[in-house]
Amino acid sequence: MARLTALKALVQRFSFLLLLMTSVALMMLGRMDPQLVEHTRARVMDAFVPIQDAISRPAATAARLIETFVDIAEVYKENKQLRQENARLLQWKQAALRLDAENASLRSLLRYRPEPKSTFISARVIAAPGGPFLRDIVVTAGRREGVHRGQAAVAGAGMVGRVVEVGEWSSRVLLITDINARVPVVLDGSRQRAVLAGDNSDQPRLIYLPPDAPVTIGDRVVTSGDGGLFPAGLPVGVVSFIGDHMVKIQPMVDMGRLEHVQLINFGLPGGLAGEAERLTSLK
Repeated sequence: MARLTALKALVQRFSFLLLLMTSVALMMLGRMDPQLVEHTRARVMDAFVPIQDAISRPAATAARLIETFVDIAEVYKENKQLRQENARLLQWKQAALRLDAENASLRSLLRYRPEPKSTFISARVIAAPGGPFLRDIVVTAGRREGVHRGQAAVAGAGMVGRVVEVGEWSSRVLLITDINARVPVVLDGSRQRAVLAGDNSDQPRLIYLPPDAPVTIGDRVVTSGDGGLFPAGLPVGVVSFIGDHMVKIQPMVDMGRLEHVQLINFGLPGGLAGEAERLTSLK
C-alpha cells in the first residue's frame, strides 16, 4: 500500500514533465511524417464520432420532445378557447332560432306586412340660403329625379332633415335644427317617446318629455315612426345636455359641413307625399 502511494506521488510529480515530453515528441513526429499524424488524427476522430453522436442524440431528442410538449400545450389551449367560443355561438344560434320562431308566430297573428323597400337619390349641396332665422339647404335633385316632399335627408351617420320644397332640378331641405322642424323620436335606451324640436341653434331640444323620464348624457335618439312621416330607427343624435326642464341633443352630423345628402323614399303611405297624393286623388 505504501509502495502504491509512493508510485502515485512520483507520477503526479513528473506528470507535467511527461506531458511536455509527449507534446515535443508529437511535434517532432509531425515534422518527420505529417501523413502519419494526419492519418492518426483521422482515426481518432472516426473513433470519437460515434461517441459524440450518441451523446448528442439524447440532447436533440430531448429538445424535440420539449418542443412537442410546448406545441401540444398551445394546441390544447387553443382548442379550449375554440370550444368556449363554439359553445357561445351555439347559445346565440339557439337564441336566434327561438327569436325567429317567435317573430314568425307574431307575424302570422298580426298579419304583418313587410315594410316596402326604400330607394334613395344622392344629391350635392349647392347652397345654404338660410340666415339666423332659417336653417335649410338646397340640393341638386328635384322632381325629374323622383324627389317628393317629406322625404328624409340623410348624410353619413344620421338624419339631417326633410324635403319641404321640390323643383324640377333642385329641392330645399329643412334641417332638424331649424325652428320649424319637428321630428317624433324615441330614446333608444329607455324607449321614452318625445319630439325633437329645432331652435335655430346647433343643438335641438326634446319637447313633450315627461319630467320623470329616465334620460342620461350619451343616450342615443332615433326616429320613432309616429305620424308616418319617417320610419322608426333613423339615428338623429345623442343627448348632450340635461338642464332645468331642457334636454339638448347633439346631431349625428355636423350641419355646417354638409356636402352631399341622400334623399330617401321609404314608401310610407303617410307624410307630406302621401297626403299630397291623397288630395290629388280626391280632385
